[in-house]
Amino acid sequence: MPDSASRKFIDLIFQSSSKWANWDPPIPITVGDYGIIDRKTGVLDVKGNIYDQTFQESLKQQGLMIDLSDPSCQPVKGPVEGDMIMTSIGVKSGDVSLTPQVSALDLASASINAEFQFQEGRRGAVLVMHKPQQEYIPQGRVLSIIHEARQLKDKYIVSSTFKCPGFYLYLSNKSGEKVKLALTANAPVAAAVGVSAGGGASVDWWTDKQAALLRRAFDMAGQYRYTPLFDLKRRQHWFERTFRGVEERPTEDDMWPDCSPPWNPLDEDGTEETAYVEVRQGLVTPPY
Repeated sequence: MPDSASRKFIDLIFQSSSKWANWDPPIPITVGDYGIIDRKTGVLDVKGNIYDQTFQESLKQQGLMIDLSDPSCQPVKGPVEGDMIMTSIGVKSGDVSLTPQVSALDLASASINAEFQFQEGRRGAVLVMHKPQQEYIPQGRVLSIIHEARQLKDKYIVSSTFKCPGFYLYLSNKSGEKVKLALTANAPVAAAVGVSAGGGASVDWWTDKQAALLRRAFDMAGQYRYTPLFDLKRRQHWFERTFRGVEERPTEDDMWPDCSPPWNPLDEDGTEETAYVEVRQGLVTPPY
């Protein structure tokens, strides 16, 4: 399920978080990016960024007067947060249980230590971020003014991102498997990547699974170069109206509501459910 795997993972994480997962976190996603969603893969196809000089010049030509280079309009960075673990609905999580294989780990040094039980017959998703940091478009002005920009018609915009120096993502295979992982010093050689922790030790992802639908990385310099998660909004047409003599003015949330996946409900393999599609196309009568 090459394309459908990414779409299924994104769909599962969205259901539990209302945020958009990046199936390939090393691919840059930047605050202010705008584009369209590939319906088959769920990947955002970036067409530009609102902070580019060309976009700024276009705003002036359209009479939308705002200087996005002004510090008050630039993206804001939040504090570095604690390790974040996100799971789809139905996935049970807990601490790693001891086994002969696990006993070789130094779990006392583990920044992350988790075990996930997946439901048999169903896909489940896990996304782990090590010390993520959110960056976002400041509220109150930017999105309200650029709302009318021609380039943003029918586009999605990245309003915030979560970047981190290490990530782990996994999509289950429907076998009801149990997956263990840890981010720990002196991890076994089986781990794929690591970063020096001093004194010859290393910090590394360890997991007891090696699967095609598993991705992980840890930046050796501790740089925030991965973007596993971001917020997407879509421009909403809004007309000012007067109700009982009071003019209703749209808010940023009215103009830019959180987006929803552009596909129909998916089956366990990430394929759009045929029965639902047939109802939408008027080929069959719904059972109600």
